Amino acid sequence: MDPTMRRRAFLRAVASVAAASAFPSAAMASSIKPRAESGGAPPIRLGMASYTFREFSRAQMIADLHTLGITGLNAKDVKDHLPMDPAGEAEALADYAAHGITLHAVGAVYFRKDEEADIRSKFEYAHRAGVTVIVAGDPLPAALPLIERFVREYDIRFAIHNHGPEDAIYHSPLDVLKAVGHMDSRIGCCIDVGHCVRAGTDVVEAIHAAGPRLFNVHMKDLADLKVKESQVAVGQGKLPIREIFQALIAIRYPGWVDLEYEIHGDDPLPGVTESEAYMRGVLTGMGYAANG
Repeated sequence: MDPTMRRRAFLRAVASVAAASAFPSAAMASSIKPRAESGGAPPIRLGMASYTFREFSRAQMIADLHTLGITGLNAKDVKDHLPMDPAGEAEALADYAAHGITLHAVGAVYFRKDEEADIRSKFEYAHRAGVTVIVAGDPLPAALPLIERFVREYDIRFAIHNHGPEDAIYHSPLDVLKAVGHMDSRIGCCIDVGHCVRAGTDVVEAIHAAGPRLFNVHMKDLADLKVKESQVAVGQGKLPIREIFQALIAIRYPGWVDLEYEIHGDDPLPGVTESEAYMRGVLTGMGYAANG
């Protein structure tokens, strides 16, 4: 899309959201904290999964994150967002630091081999990035004992991402918990809320079940809770966003809620803007205010 058209689409999205919902501006800071009367519940921090901007360069993504007022990023080795090779990764990390973007997770990173060198290389990738969480895709069950060894060595939490009915092993967060519940407490879940409900699992119940083993959340919304292709901007669909936030607050979730907007890859900013404004509006309605 032509940059001028893209900018106009973005401005239309901002205007329509502001007029329709009176939610806070998309330029508000993304870290959310409770007001004094809320009893000191921990904050919910709204971040971004870099996969949302998979068709855009790191430079364009950084510019869009600034527009959105988002500083927290779950970075993936897609485009030039966070290359796996050390030299490319170092360049990306310096770029993020220079622009005030903080990485809190890497991934999804896939663990499809039960091989020490392969697994170590991916923990080294996360270690170089300075993150505390690896969002992990499709780890082989046979590799989990070796992964547990590296979790202990690197002191990095390992959050297995559920991928819904299509996933051969980890349909829902409950399947993840069954696989790792006996293991080191730093091995747990990244709950993808959309894939969770498509697997027939109540997402609020899954959050409570995961409890202290919940290390990351990927946020999206669906117009049809059984259809992957029905994704819409957060707030336009049927996911219980307020109830999800209430559950996260109830378990004192310390991590990030990262928007993973997987549609309109060639022009995600309007839908991302609407999604962020809606989530901030929900939190404001619950008695929470933005930092800054």
